[in-house]
Amino acid sequence: HRLGVKNVVTCTHDGRKLSKLFQHYKFDRVLLDAPCSGLGVISRDPSVKVQRTLADVQKTAHLQKELLLAAIDVLNHKSKTGGIMVYSTCSVSVAENEEVVNYALQKRDIKIIDTELDFGTPGFTRYQQKRFHPSIANTRRFYPHVHNMDGFFVARIQKLSDKVKGQTNPAEEGENMEWKDNKEEISSKAEEVSRGKEKSKGKKRKDSGNEGEESLPGKKRKKEKVSIPPTKTKVTKKADKKKNSAKMTKPRRKKVEQ
Repeated sequence: HRLGVKNVVTCTHDGRKLSKLFQHYKFDRVLLDAPCSGLGVISRDPSVKVQRTLADVQKTAHLQKELLLAAIDVLNHKSKTGGIMVYSTCSVSVAENEEVVNYALQKRDIKIIDTELDFGTPGFTRYQQKRFHPSIANTRRFYPHVHNMDGFFVARIQKLSDKVKGQTNPAEEGENMEWKDNKEEISSKAEEVSRGKEKSKGKKRKDSGNEGEESLPGKKRKKEKVSIPPTKTKVTKKADKKKNSAKMTKPRRKKVEQ
């Protein structure tokens, strides 16, 4: 009312739940000035250097991702004059800016368009070991020591469709579930058949071992060693007499008297 704007409705809701609150309504334009760590206003508020920690930056980055996805969901991509939103923060942290926008590119069907601003530096497409989508170069960064203003980040996003990346339609999900169930049944039956074959092979091996190696062609059964006492030969009396009274075949020599 102070600005004279009368076609405005103010409300207080959790921004992360906008897609559920406005399921039957879509908006032509959305401005998301997300809550951030405030690292860009250190020149005006030096206490930020002491109050903010790395855990605070990570917490706000997680909140910003949820808010950005919710804002994209309530955009009307079929609008002739809309389907565009602006994401902005008063932080110079990569985790709250480029990483958040890059996350939205992976989850929703959107594209980053030119901000149409004549000043500012392009957003990072690479930072340390991290790599971002090339279109993030269309975003703009502002630094206090360069642009004589608070540290700021601006991204202009256009929604292309309501498609959610990584999510399939319910009909496709039903077909996939049926296919998975059939696949599981087939695999279970195949396992049962293979187990039955293994059991039958084990039985055959046991039976062949019990029957012995005689049933196997080309192999001889090992002979069992049996201790047999030696046999005694019987000698008759006549044979003994013959041996004892054996006559000499040659005649004896006669003694010659001298």
